Amino acid sequence: MIDRRELDRIIETAFAEDLPHGDITSNVFVPESATAVAELNAREPGVFAGAEVFEAVMTTFDPSLTVTFEIADGESFEAEAVLARVSGSARSILGAERIALNLVQRMSAIATLTRAYVDAAGSGVRVADTRKTTPGLRALERHAVLCGGGHNHRYSLSDAVMAKDNHLALIDDVTAAIKNARAQLPHTTHIEVEVDRLDQIEPVLAGGVDTIMLDNFTLDELREGVAIVNHRAVVEASGGVNLDTIAGIAATGVDVISVGALTHSVHNLDLGLDVTVRSTP
Repeated sequence: MIDRRELDRIIETAFAEDLPHGDITSNVFVPESATAVAELNAREPGVFAGAEVFEAVMTTFDPSLTVTFEIADGESFEAEAVLARVSGSARSILGAERIALNLVQRMSAIATLTRAYVDAAGSGVRVADTRKTTPGLRALERHAVLCGGGHNHRYSLSDAVMAKDNHLALIDDVTAAIKNARAQLPHTTHIEVEVDRLDQIEPVLAGGVDTIMLDNFTLDELREGVAIVNHRAVVEASGGVNLDTIAGIAATGVDVISVGALTHSVHNLDLGLDVTVRSTP
């Protein structure tokens, strides 16, 4: 489920951007009494994400609109499939159309790409997103990753400790720094540390981390790193991950593969909202 407060904020911002003074085109071209039925149509295959979002945009704009779905989040669809229908005021449907499409097209694109990565990785490893999300849309994009069968990494900088290369560049003794961090934190706080060399692994493990990230390692280095860790921490791989490389990375025995491309390198899926029935009393 998407946090409704986040969703309301996103919708409010989108309406303020797209309709600062109303839809002047529909107001002069479409009679106020006109009603319509419009279908959300797929123009290419994919995995659906954003049912809650699509409905919320429509009914926030006009609570009298009715939205029904032919598909659920996480389900696959083919080109030309009807995914949803919205009925009611024609002006309202047209006013909310672009915002609803923008969001569900992006979410479905993320779900579709995530499913491709999950399928390519195979079972036994988690494919996770990163914080490389569109500013303001993280809640929606993370939900879309789940719809595609992926997993979520930490939501924000406030959710877990994750020391990366720039953090390590500012300290002299990583083992001591990790132990000091552990002493200051609640026992429930997860600690992850990124390394980019095999010789960094033992000092990091000695500090007592929960997850160790092997960043931009070769496949041979990943296999050696997994052997060194030997179940003393969760092993995450990142860097150089694409659809051609993820199967090989998964085969090294890592537990998690984080993929920034899930959210930062997608092209919106081609979905359209087409009026199929109209009535003008």
